[in-house]
Amino acid sequence: MFEQARQLLKKYYGYSSFRHGQEQAIQSVLDGKNTITVMPTGGGKSICYQIPALILPGTTIVISPLISLMKDQVDALVQHGIPAALINSSLGVQEARQVMAEAKQGEYKLLYIAPERLESRDFVEDLKSMPIPLVAVDEAHCISQWGHDFRPSYLNIERIVNSLPDKPIVLALTATATPKVREDICASLYIDEQNSVITGFERKNLSFSVIKGQDRYAFLKDYVKKNAAEAGIIYAATRKTVDQLYERLRKDKINAARYHAGMNDTERISEQDRFLKDEATVMVATSAFGMGIDKSNIRYVVHFQLPKNMESYYQEAGRAGRDGLDSECIVLHSSQDVQIQRFLIDQSSERARIQQELEKLQLMVDYCHTENCLQEYILHYFGDHDTASCGRCGNCTDSRASVDVTKEAQMVMSCVIRMGQRFGKAMIAQVLTGSKNKKISDFGFQSLPTYGILKEKSAKEVSDLIEFLIAEELLAVQHGQFPTIYTAAKGKDVLLGKQTVHRKEAVKTRTVTNDDPLFAELRELRRNIASEEKVPPFVIFSDTSLKDMCTKLPLSDGEFLAISGVGEHKLKKYGDAFIQAIMQFCENNPDRQPEAGLVPPSTKKVKKEVGESHFVTLEMHKTGLTIEEIAKKREMAITTIENHLLQCARDDQAVNFDLLIPDQFKHLIKQAVAEAGRGKLKPIKELLPDEVTYFMIKAYFYWSKEKVGVEE
Repeated sequence: MFEQARQLLKKYYGYSSFRHGQEQAIQSVLDGKNTITVMPTGGGKSICYQIPALILPGTTIVISPLISLMKDQVDALVQHGIPAALINSSLGVQEARQVMAEAKQGEYKLLYIAPERLESRDFVEDLKSMPIPLVAVDEAHCISQWGHDFRPSYLNIERIVNSLPDKPIVLALTATATPKVREDICASLYIDEQNSVITGFERKNLSFSVIKGQDRYAFLKDYVKKNAAEAGIIYAATRKTVDQLYERLRKDKINAARYHAGMNDTERISEQDRFLKDEATVMVATSAFGMGIDKSNIRYVVHFQLPKNMESYYQEAGRAGRDGLDSECIVLHSSQDVQIQRFLIDQSSERARIQQELEKLQLMVDYCHTENCLQEYILHYFGDHDTASCGRCGNCTDSRASVDVTKEAQMVMSCVIRMGQRFGKAMIAQVLTGSKNKKISDFGFQSLPTYGILKEKSAKEVSDLIEFLIAEELLAVQHGQFPTIYTAAKGKDVLLGKQTVHRKEAVKTRTVTNDDPLFAELRELRRNIASEEKVPPFVIFSDTSLKDMCTKLPLSDGEFLAISGVGEHKLKKYGDAFIQAIMQFCENNPDRQPEAGLVPPSTKKVKKEVGESHFVTLEMHKTGLTIEEIAKKREMAITTIENHLLQCARDDQAVNFDLLIPDQFKHLIKQAVAEAGRGKLKPIKELLPDEVTYFMIKAYFYWSKEKVGVEE
């Protein structure tokens, strides 16, 4: 049966082998075992239930927490040629009934629902009349009160599953689960902990950095402009900050979108769509954004303010680089963010959970101040201790020499002890810097030998040093209504001179922009096709697939099918368009040639290898069908049909240009060409009405017998 799984992976997804952990999870499901799978974001969790869904008879139910996440997943499955649907509040009553009726007729292999849908008795009765072999519980950490996105509706899942006549297998999936959360998931869904597939939490394509002591907006603006061609997310803690950042970025000519819960549904959906379709390169958002998107080509995630805990941070940061390409995750840290998060925790948490949330916040603060490997810190948080330094994060790549701060550390810890270990960071910093604050004299701290001992430093600098010592576990925090600081066991060794303390000053960041001109052309082609089909560009092909095309330069169907992420359905639908674009690029750039063994793209042999599909299009064109009609009949992208006809024109075939270029536009195009010249298409396009497409301009050159030596 597993050989069938491999064949399906290649046929539908275009991959020849499974990623680490996928095979084990799939085999466990096919063996009929309830299973928990923990993989980092971008690790390929969805394959773990989608492949079994194709093998097992009946319809797999996928329980997913957010509407937009379901839509992205269903769009992607349909693009792969897999029948899938969703039922959630975005559908009208009649539409939902229609989908359910089709599901009961066995028309879908996967049906996505929200957990709240299981609270409908009628819906559950409908499920009982369907063959359901598997229930996949996505974002399963929502089932645990120790998780960061607890959803009470998740607690109903096991009861409903047990009521179904076929007793389906249960597969729980999550990316961010501590050992305690994993224990809760297994207990709630009756999963034997021996049936756990945990691949580790490391994302080897991500580099992590923390930036402190800089003008945050100046850094952000410079970074975004440096990576202007790439998609990124900027997270902020409050709606007000999101709005302020959005306005400043737009004022600085940066194409940004925004998203937070204070916007109405129409605005949020519109802004999210702009980002998903690459119409906006940067999304500024609160944590309300992102859990529901599957955009694979996000190259960076910047947290403008401190996240509330490590689970939230790793999930949000993990939205970068889902396609496996190198991406960057940055926290811009300021000490005032801690107070903002403490306020938000106090406002939004149940009283019983506040202490727990404050402890999690402190561990997030520690992350920002540690000088050890940042990736390793994250892995330890999630219970993975068999680790080594990553060698790529901001701390690992910081080449500056460490500074010995043992003496300063001893001064701070001595002051903490002399103050009775019952005060917070601000008061300790004031004593050390010799503040004249009335509270200092009220407690008599001006008479302490440590009073003013660090007066050459600012209170902020001393506060940062205290945070660093907490992160190094030399100081510790007792949480309560007012957090207090005390000297930890490790700190006593420093006080006694048994251990030294070293600290670095800075962190470096990198540019993540891909400046390959072919990559840019293929990305533009992908965007145009996605616009025609009204889906996000990454659903057509991931950046990983485009990068593989740039490396391998496929010029035939067989070569294109060997590209990562290209299955038979996508080959048929998009292969010709991308092959033609690559062929044209190679002809215009003789220095870029296919891999050894392939003849140059300008020869007749290579053109023949592309196939005869364009001749089929030509025959349909001769009957008077429009491009849109041909695309619909052939189940191909409009761009593919356009490329077919351009290829026929290039080969001097009988193309009816009157069907391709409306008469009223021919004179306008002629004038634009005369004014802008024939060097590039974009300046010509900018002089013409929106109704005139790039394709019409290209076709015009053939119609007028001009040479098509232009670039977009």
